[in-house]
Amino acid sequence: MGYQTLISERAGALATITLNRPDARNALDFVMRGELAAVLDEIEADEAARVVILTGAGGHFCSGGDVKTMRAKRHTAAEGRARVESLNRMVLRLVDFPKPTIAMVDGYAVGAGSNLALCCDLIVASDRAKFGELFWKIGLVPDGGGTWLLSRVIGMARAKELIFTAEIIDAAEAGRIGLVNRVVPVAELETTTRALAEKIAAGPPAVLRMAKHMVNRAATSDLAGALDLEAFSQGVAISSEDHQEGLAAFFEKRPPKFTGR
Repeated sequence: MGYQTLISERAGALATITLNRPDARNALDFVMRGELAAVLDEIEADEAARVVILTGAGGHFCSGGDVKTMRAKRHTAAEGRARVESLNRMVLRLVDFPKPTIAMVDGYAVGAGSNLALCCDLIVASDRAKFGELFWKIGLVPDGGGTWLLSRVIGMARAKELIFTAEIIDAAEAGRIGLVNRVVPVAELETTTRALAEKIAAGPPAVLRMAKHMVNRAATSDLAGALDLEAFSQGVAISSEDHQEGLAAFFEKRPPKFTGR
């Protein structure tokens, strides 16, 4: 399927989605939001694709919402809510996507673009990446899941500081506060991200899917609920062919070959 605002590529077990509006620093317009949901549907249906890499074209990840469309007219409260609800559908789709996701961030990831990166399971950033919750600079509150995702990742006090100050932080600071998983030289960004993705892709797909769901659920669950989900999921895992393959590989001292069954 062809896309106006995205490039979708597959290479072995890796699926790469590239936000492709470089003239607008890959701002999230309405077309891109719908196309992101559509391409995720395609990747989910592809059993060969085990890990998703989300990145941006033209040296930037995503500059957030498309401010030009906001300036075209003064919006009513109902129109503003509808804009964000279209974004919310994409956020939920990406956060709950059943396969592991990695944001590969170069350049700006600000506003909703910063929160889009946070929707992914892991973030690998180049040393020239920049992040920021810039919403109040144009008189808006955070969206794209930022109020929930950011505080989960870096803690409530730091999340409030970034939101209240609207400061742009560099990759080194993002790494220091735990906003990103890894910071690497820009020349090594793609190779590092793909090596990490390949390592994850070698794991048992069904187990990784369940583990992701369990960790996501734990954020809004109590300990008893988390333990109950662990018991249920382990029951599924221990009866799988992949568990038997993992045991065989362990005792035979060889790499396992997981199939997802």
